[in-house]
Amino acid sequence: MANKDKTHFGYKEVPVDEKVDHVAGVFHSVAAKYDIMNDLMSGGVHRLWKRFTIESSGVRSGHRVLDIAGGTGDLTWKFSKLVGGTGQVVLADINSSMLNVGRDRLINRGVGSNVNYCQANAECLPFPDDYFDCITIAFGLRNVTDKDAAIRSMLRVLKPGGRLLILEFSKPKNDLLSKAYDLYSFKALPFMGKLVTNDAESYQYLAESIRMHPDQETLKGMMEDAGFVNCRYDNLTGGIVALHKGFKA
Repeated sequence: MANKDKTHFGYKEVPVDEKVDHVAGVFHSVAAKYDIMNDLMSGGVHRLWKRFTIESSGVRSGHRVLDIAGGTGDLTWKFSKLVGGTGQVVLADINSSMLNVGRDRLINRGVGSNVNYCQANAECLPFPDDYFDCITIAFGLRNVTDKDAAIRSMLRVLKPGGRLLILEFSKPKNDLLSKAYDLYSFKALPFMGKLVTNDAESYQYLAESIRMHPDQETLKGMMEDAGFVNCRYDNLTGGIVALHKGFKA
């Protein structure tokens, strides 16, 4: 029987109220070289996954968008152009180091006044009900302690008809691909982490956290249980990544 006072931190079990601090330690460690590692880890393919997310968002001029776990601001940058001067994008991240890197990067790129920044926990978002037209969370949900609470919180702050997009590592659909992916994740990723950031342990955790994340159908069911409608997902790169989409009725 699962211990309700414990939760997964990768393959380890830690007290529920300590997971946030453990995850924070990982991202404080990797924040400065996060973009470099993303390009190395995915061979640049993460940019295509994010482009597909933007294209699936339906975001247009005047919309309000929340980019949760927005990290270094890749999606926020694109959304800021789409919503224009009459719209608003909020880059939110629970981790102050990631948020600072994202803010500095966006300011350096000349982002406009339509972008705001917020340090926030996805489980209890500090925004009004029915506020956003679109919410995205890219490669962040697997690090959330109570994923069901986070999905309910996202539903609350979405406008009726608004959509949630969850871009996350998932379960490959092919056994051969799955075995190759496991070998890459548990051998190559920690090695690259050690080489680039002098931190193999954080990338070992990231590989483990992917394996502990719900598979495609389970996550779809979690969204439906929270109250989202018309839920579906697209497998990307053979299911290594999946984009889940759901709407608020």
